[in-house]
Amino acid sequence: MTQKLPNLVFRACIITAISFFSVQSYGQYIFFDKPVYEIGINVGPSNLLGDLGGRYGTGKTFLKDNNIQMTKLMKGAYLTIRPSEFLGITLAANFTTLEGADSIIVDKGGPEVARKNRNLSARIPIQEVTLTGEIYPLVFLENDDKDLYHKFRPYGVIGIGVFHFNPKGQYTAPNGTKTWVDLKPLRTEGQGMPQYPDKKEYSLTQINIPYGVGIRYYFSDKVSAAFEIVNRKTFTDYIDDIGTEFIADSDFDSYFGAGSQTAAIAKQMHNKAQLISPGVRIPHYNEGNKRGTPTRNDSYYAATIKVGIRLGGNGGSSGILRCPMVF
Repeated sequence: MTQKLPNLVFRACIITAISFFSVQSYGQYIFFDKPVYEIGINVGPSNLLGDLGGRYGTGKTFLKDNNIQMTKLMKGAYLTIRPSEFLGITLAANFTTLEGADSIIVDKGGPEVARKNRNLSARIPIQEVTLTGEIYPLVFLENDDKDLYHKFRPYGVIGIGVFHFNPKGQYTAPNGTKTWVDLKPLRTEGQGMPQYPDKKEYSLTQINIPYGVGIRYYFSDKVSAAFEIVNRKTFTDYIDDIGTEFIADSDFDSYFGAGSQTAAIAKQMHNKAQLISPGVRIPHYNEGNKRGTPTRNDSYYAATIKVGIRLGGNGGSSGILRCPMVF
């Protein structure tokens, strides 16, 4: 027993030492002595994935109903802190205007006809602030050098954000004049009206979950560009102000006052099919009929090019963990 004890102590010391140097080495390769900061700008096309427009046939989710004609430009700026080459933490502010319109649907005589004749449209200014993590898994396979020049690095993106939106619809006055009006105050589906207690007003400021992929290229140790595709999952179906079913025209008269201009605007924004057949209430768009798809929340995405400049650190890749290095 007395002989075994020193051996056990010796082995324990060896294991502890190896573990210490391995962890120390791990920390050295994973983390910089000081974090690297990167600032940059981004720009690229963005699009709404909501209840408006879409392709022929039955309305589907995500890219099946992508409206290329409605593509708008997203612009923004960002600050990234890189505690390691493996991880970036990015705070970004972005701005865009999303659009959707039933009028762009190609009529092939199928289920899409009902959506096309619905004739709704919206323009939605968006401002967002997001906090995301960028994960670069392939840095573990890079050569042990400090030079970033000419390196490509694919990465994944996941995070959380806050966005503000304000859907607007185009109102056509009796004299033919067209103006954009805010849709939320018009309560187009009865939100907040006493006769619809189950329809609450939606908030114009919401949470989103950005997620996507990208690839970064380094022109030098300090300057890089990335192409990034990020979708925003949201928790509202009212980015385009369309969610459930039609209500009666009389509801707007009761709430805003019969004969008032607000009631007239609300009735048109609620049911623009009447512009296709003036004076005719098309049966498909009567009270209680489907106006939107409440089982699917809206989302939006952007495919942006990001250009950034590193402000600190050693500008290289010495902060990378590489396998199978131990110490």
